[in-house]
Amino acid sequence: MAIELTNESHHAVDELRLVAVAAAAMTTMRIDPDAELSIAIVDDATMEQLHLEWMDEPGATDVLSFPMDELQPGEPEGPLVTGLLGDIVIAPAFATAQALEAGRDPLAELDLLMVHGVLHLLGFDHADPDEERAMFALQDQILAAHVVGRRTP
Repeated sequence: MAIELTNESHHAVDELRLVAVAAAAMTTMRIDPDAELSIAIVDDATMEQLHLEWMDEPGATDVLSFPMDELQPGEPEGPLVTGLLGDIVIAPAFATAQALEAGRDPLAELDLLMVHGVLHLLGFDHADPDEERAMFALQDQILAAHVVGRRTP
C-alpha cells in the first residue's frame, strides 16, 4: 500500500501500528494496495487551525479526513478500487486525553481514529443516527478482525 505517515507532533506514536491499522481498513473495504493514503500526526494547535479552517469549528479535534478521489468501497467479488484515497490528520495528544477521560486505552483510541478516518475517506458519515450505527458497526468489525491487542472501549 502506498501509505505515507509523517509525525509533525512531539507526541510519540507507534507509526508501524497506525500504518498497519490503515492498511487493514483499506483491505477490508477492498481498496487496492496501490491506492495512496497520507497520514499526518499533528499537535493540538495545528489540529485546531485545520478544524477551524476546514470545518469552521473552533478548538482541536481528534481526527480529520480529506478525501481526494472520492473513492467508494469495492464490492466483495469485484475489482479492487484504486486511486488517491486522501489525507487523514490525527492529533494524538488530544486523542490520548480524550481516551483517558473516557477510561479507554490510548493505543486503542488511535486505532479507532485511524479506521474512522479511512471510513470517512470512503464516504461514510455519522450525521444521523442510522449513518452513525452503520459506520460505527463497520468500524468495530474492522477493529475486531484486524487489530491485535485491541481493547473494546
